[in-house]
Amino acid sequence: MKIISEKTPVVVNITNYLAMNFNANALLAIGASPIMSFYDKEMDELLAIADSLVVNIGCLDDDEIAGMHEAAAAAQRYGKPWVIDPVGVGASKVRTETAVGLITKYHPSIVRCNASEIMVLHGTACKTRGVDSVEPVEKARGCAREFAAEHRTVVAVSGAVDFITDGEREAEVHKGSPLMAKVTTMGCCASAICAAFAAVMPPFEAAVHAMDLMGTAGEAAAARSRGTGSLAVNFIDELSLAQ
Repeated sequence: MKIISEKTPVVVNITNYLAMNFNANALLAIGASPIMSFYDKEMDELLAIADSLVVNIGCLDDDEIAGMHEAAAAAQRYGKPWVIDPVGVGASKVRTETAVGLITKYHPSIVRCNASEIMVLHGTACKTRGVDSVEPVEKARGCAREFAAEHRTVVAVSGAVDFITDGEREAEVHKGSPLMAKVTTMGCCASAICAAFAAVMPPFEAAVHAMDLMGTAGEAAAARSRGTGSLAVNFIDELSLAQ
């Protein structure tokens, strides 16, 4: 946390409409500087000055997909780390093709996903239900390892126990609260925080630190929340207090 607040990394966010405000506040809380944009024509200039990028495919249209490709290409061109959140892959053909295209063309530093999503990306048959994971993290571990090794990336799988791998190294995070799954965009927030940490440290370490921070803040927030509404506010508080 201290290294983020000291360096104040600029994080470009292409994310879904639901997540924009929550992600921006989360990044500000940990000391990062968010830029929220979809516009393809400014992505080269933004990535030239940014420290990292997060691409979230939660709400797709042609213009947003164009912005995603321009941003990922610019991140690759300038050597900036970037994170993809393949929200709901498997729910529709265009969603899956968009995620696969971005990953294979531009090689993200981190793929932050749930168990069903990494299984779809890996090509393993699994159950899906929109953006929710139907499969447990334990069932997705092998897929995550193989996918990470094949694509030379880090895969961070969120769940009751988070699992992070680069195909060789592995880590688990045993933190968090079941209430977190009831707050919309919490997973999107994890991807944004991964991008903030990736701006200041290598991808594997970044993913581990990000998921650990998410779990720590989520646990503390849940302990003093009456329900999911107060959890969302208390979670941002806990991120800012973790400084």
